[in-house]
Amino acid sequence: MNADTFDKLRTLVYEKSGITLGDNKQALVRARIAKRMRQLEIVDYDEYLHYVMKEPSGDEIQCMVDAISTNVTSFYREPAHFDFLREAITGWIEKGVRDLHFWSAASSTGEEPYTMAIETLETIGRRPVTAKILGTDISRRVLETAQRAEYTPGQIKPVPEHLRDFYFERRKIKGETRYAAREALRAMVVFRQFNLSAFPYPLSSTLDAIFCRNVMIYFDRIVRTSMVHEFQRLLKKGGYLFVGHAESITGLSDSFMCIKPSVYKRV
Repeated sequence: MNADTFDKLRTLVYEKSGITLGDNKQALVRARIAKRMRQLEIVDYDEYLHYVMKEPSGDEIQCMVDAISTNVTSFYREPAHFDFLREAITGWIEKGVRDLHFWSAASSTGEEPYTMAIETLETIGRRPVTAKILGTDISRRVLETAQRAEYTPGQIKPVPEHLRDFYFERRKIKGETRYAAREALRAMVVFRQFNLSAFPYPLSSTLDAIFCRNVMIYFDRIVRTSMVHEFQRLLKKGGYLFVGHAESITGLSDSFMCIKPSVYKRV
């Protein structure tokens, strides 16, 4: 892949997803696109770029973004966030809140929103409180996995055993062990395809908490600023924004107070 082709590809990726690809990402882009090219029996990167730009449905652009997107996730990743979420839910319930709305803004294959659902259900218990979680991602491929909600023993391992047995059903699928989310989890989470760089966001509900972790590192400051302003608009006062431990929104908005590293309160 020559420099001109890489520049055109990363410009297209930025326009369609907001993802910024630096000069040091050329090898990553080449490797991830190569797999898609083999599926299409295309051997030249310039030919693939031409195909992407001319393909009338726009489906190939989505396939390219899917290939380039980084989808690293796990159950109970950065577990302190879920401890904090439980404390926040308990506080809201004690104040009389009976309807909770959360958003997992880059839900990938579903581990994050299902962890949120487990912790929410465990905190609510038998109290008359309803909760809904929106899980979104730009990649259709990972959303299909999230909607199936079937995980390998290795993927499910971070879930404490008593919670795993209660919220997941062990199955044999094509001769392999899988853990399928039970209806209690499935009913709480709805998944939608979503581009975090397309503003304004088509959401109307006032949210109690947003998880947008390890995502903003892939965007430039312009996109990050617009994202934070949208989070500000959608979060209720006193709601929380969770970001990755390597991320910060300091200087992007005056409407958030840092409660602890990577946890911000809407003021």
